[in-house]
Amino acid sequence: MTAVKPAADLAAAVEVLDAARSVTVLCHVQPDADTVGSGLALAQVLHRRGVPVRVSFAEPAELPASMRSLPGIEFLVPPAEVPDEVDLLVAVDCGSAGRLGTLADRISGAATTLVLDHHRSNTRFGTVNVIDETAESTTSLLARVFDAWGEPIDRSIAYCLFAGLVTDTGCFRWAGPGTHKLADRLLSTGIDGAGITRTLMDTHPFGWLPMLSRVLGSAQLESEAADGAGLVYAFVRCEDVAGLRSEEVESVIDVVRTTSEAAIAAVFKESRTAPGLWTVSLRSRDTGVGLDDGVDVAQVATRLGGGGHRYAAGYTTTGTPEDLVTALLAELRP
Repeated sequence: MTAVKPAADLAAAVEVLDAARSVTVLCHVQPDADTVGSGLALAQVLHRRGVPVRVSFAEPAELPASMRSLPGIEFLVPPAEVPDEVDLLVAVDCGSAGRLGTLADRISGAATTLVLDHHRSNTRFGTVNVIDETAESTTSLLARVFDAWGEPIDRSIAYCLFAGLVTDTGCFRWAGPGTHKLADRLLSTGIDGAGITRTLMDTHPFGWLPMLSRVLGSAQLESEAADGAGLVYAFVRCEDVAGLRSEEVESVIDVVRTTSEAAIAAVFKESRTAPGLWTVSLRSRDTGVGLDDGVDVAQVATRLGGGGHRYAAGYTTTGTPEDLVTALLAELRP
């Protein structure tokens, strides 16, 4: 196994990509625009080079509607059509093999596995691992890979890269040095940044509004949690989201996290298919401008079986709602 530090270079990624004669690109389960955008951008480059490529994710059965306008969607195949053996398997935006779901079994049939990611909690499960925890998104890491590879970023590829960049930075609210420079470069290809952002982040069916009403009505505040930093949490139950898309469920955390009395937010989301199974989104923030005192929720999520970033992480768990809250509070104790 080779661990590649961002400070070194991207030569290892370019080497295995350049040598590949068949490629499978896997996105994480419950895919967001960063993993899908990365997968489709890479697929377009490989196809342009004449390399057979497939992109897939284990679940849900269909791509979320908000991402169906992404260029390169023709390279998406259902899990059953992912070959058991391939020259190169690339996992994009996946912090661990477990994030591949049932498609994790394809790793054993790959001659080489390349992991491209920006999660600090990445377990480095590939043959070659290019992990840059300072990158705003995996798509921004892909942009650097393409540059090192000498592959131009055209309008279709820029669309996919921008989708991951704008969503993972929360419409640039969590932008770092160089973020806007990359965004400007992508926008200069002629993509409609405002339209992409609106489709991905600001468009919901009417049913989202009554769902929010029910879910936010369940919110609770634990002001003494995390040594006084405070925790706000809410539950999204199956009956709350009947007929709604995964995008509507995933958007709840962005509302809950705005609570001024809590520096940590959690949303517990009940599985629609597995009774007793919950996925949990965690967010944290610094207590003021210029401060660096936000709780590292990636560490919390990792101890609970998940992972992520300092200010945004998640995990999957089982139990009653009371058990879930008790377990989280216990992990937040200093």
